[in-house]
Amino acid sequence: MSSNAETPRNWFEQGGRAYARFRPEYPPALAAFLASVAPDHRLAVDVGCGNGQLTQLLAPHFGAVLGLDPSADQIANIVSHERITYQCAPAEQLPLADGSASLITAAQAAHWFNLPAFYKEVRRIAEPGCVLALISYGVLNLDGALNERFQTFYRDEIGPYWPPERKLVDTGYATIDFPFEELAAPPMEIGVDWRLSEFLGYLLTWSAVRRAHEAGREEVFLEFADDISALWGDGNTRRTIAWPINMRIGRPC
Repeated sequence: MSSNAETPRNWFEQGGRAYARFRPEYPPALAAFLASVAPDHRLAVDVGCGNGQLTQLLAPHFGAVLGLDPSADQIANIVSHERITYQCAPAEQLPLADGSASLITAAQAAHWFNLPAFYKEVRRIAEPGCVLALISYGVLNLDGALNERFQTFYRDEIGPYWPPERKLVDTGYATIDFPFEELAAPPMEIGVDWRLSEFLGYLLTWSAVRRAHEAGREEVFLEFADDISALWGDGNTRRTIAWPINMRIGRPC
């Protein structure tokens, strides 16, 4: 099959360099919506910012943006922007003055937080009318037989290797404690058109895939990679992939 020659075969070697390259990016409409419900546009704070995917999108809408992450490695690999300051800090100890934040976001990160401690800090740094947005994206969807094979892999094959916190993402944070006045969020999704190598590179950023590899069960991913390659056809063909965006949005004060 022609795609075999075009697709990298040493998947796990590729995975160590894949996070920033293969993580899907949020749509600009997400940042525009968050800015529209904030009381003003003075300061947005992105907690657990990772490599700054959402942080970068907020910059055109706010006078200043602060990206915070406990990982020094993530902070060291962000793209700089004149309106954005990045700092290494945990969600439970936010380095901001009382009543200073117009918008507080946590994208694909809140399920790792100590939520009571985080919410205490949110209430402290929030200005009146401030908006808190916990954002996640759900399980991806492909077309037809590709999606059927992927869902089996996600649910039955790699599923046992997900940490317990993943269930909060799968439910769109619907079961997460959120003791604030809630706002309605419009339906949104992330959409990409990826080649086979990009799709498999993304899967290699998953903690579940890494855990399977560390447990000596590389075949869980490799067998799926073979199956999806056969269904995909030419590895350079771009396939549409979509993730639903889920949000819990409220006003802490």
